[in-house]
Amino acid sequence: MRESNPSVGFSLLWVFPAIWLATSFGLFGLLLANLFITGIYWFALGTDSQNGISPTAVLIPMIIGAVTVTSYVGARRSAFQRLLLDLQARQLISTAAQAHQQENTLKEVLDSVDFGVVRISSGGKETVHNDAHTHMQGLLGSGERHPALYAADGITELTAEQTPLARARRGETFERDLVWYGRPGEGRRALSVISRALPPSATGPAGGILVSLDVTDEVTALRAREDLVASVSHELRTPLTSILGYLELALESDDLSEGVRRKIEIAERNATRLLTIVSDILTASAQGNGGVQVSIRAEGARLDTVVRAAVEGFRTAAAARQMTIDSTAVEEVTAFIDPVRIRQVADNLLGNAVKYGKDGGTIDVGVTCDDDHAWLVVRDDGPGISEEELPRLFDRFFRADSVRRTSVHGSGLGLSITREIVRGHGGNITVQSPPGSGATFVVRLPLHQKETIDHDGA
Repeated sequence: MRESNPSVGFSLLWVFPAIWLATSFGLFGLLLANLFITGIYWFALGTDSQNGISPTAVLIPMIIGAVTVTSYVGARRSAFQRLLLDLQARQLISTAAQAHQQENTLKEVLDSVDFGVVRISSGGKETVHNDAHTHMQGLLGSGERHPALYAADGITELTAEQTPLARARRGETFERDLVWYGRPGEGRRALSVISRALPPSATGPAGGILVSLDVTDEVTALRAREDLVASVSHELRTPLTSILGYLELALESDDLSEGVRRKIEIAERNATRLLTIVSDILTASAQGNGGVQVSIRAEGARLDTVVRAAVEGFRTAAAARQMTIDSTAVEEVTAFIDPVRIRQVADNLLGNAVKYGKDGGTIDVGVTCDDDHAWLVVRDDGPGISEEELPRLFDRFFRADSVRRTSVHGSGLGLSITREIVRGHGGNITVQSPPGSGATFVVRLPLHQKETIDHDGA
């Protein structure tokens, strides 16, 4: 263009200042570039007398206008993009700061608890763990790099695939599994381990959480208590067996008067009941953390007769505290029960009512039935049981705090054994205790024979 028309080729150099003005000064630069450059260009053409007016007089201003508009639009778009990027960058920085703060808060919370927490990824890697876990692993690993692991009995050694960590990596969920770390002897620790699988995310499985708590002291104390109970119960059973043997020999004598024979028979019955209770305690101790199992030999028997006999047996103890046992609500009921075991149930409930009822109070005892069930109700007017303690009332060895602070002694096994006896009959026992209004125990028993009754265990 310069060779054919030097003025036109030279005029195209105005494109560069036009781009600069439109890009740097926005709309003002766009207008300035078009007006200023077009004016100069037309002035130059007007002073050039040789070329005169040509089509380039219109073409060059159009080109300059197109270039400036394009530059202006591109600059504005770039400015908006930079603004958006800056906004996104600030949001990203803020989000990263919040995430870092939440991470620090979570770490502080995890490090403040006394149980170990491990976050396991979907690939089985340990991505997060707290200080308690690190400290615990340091204690467990002292002396040997990988301590041996044993099941809850402390004897059965676990394989590598049976360890809690390996099971958690496979996605298993378990609740309070007891595991012993270390070989039998000094220094071994007992851990209660919980595994939970995390909800899967949009990308797939999210992994799980493994929580471990050192319960060595609790387990050791519990076993010591069970060993003591078992030892005492065993020592009691030996003289009781001897007493029963001599009572049976005495009853075989023909020269006993009716009064003496009746007294010896009462002593024999009570010794037999005491031996049964001692045997139950031994069974409870031998079964560790499982429920107490009792043998049931059910037959059609008068429930009211059993209950009245239990009431007569506690009248003397109740009278010593000026308490009254009201058995007027005991109706004549024949049920499919084990009379010996149901007598044990009635004795436990009446014994608790006498021990924990208030002096000069009243104990209400009732027996009734409907079409399918027989009902035994024992109500006292003692201080009652708190709502927090009601769910644990039938646990083995549990005694309420209010009872522990008194001089009333007990093993905490009576209600646990009572519940298992009732369950062994196919029945159920419940308790209601409004604050300050005593306690009411309701026992439901089968009225007719069922196929599941005659068995050992609940």
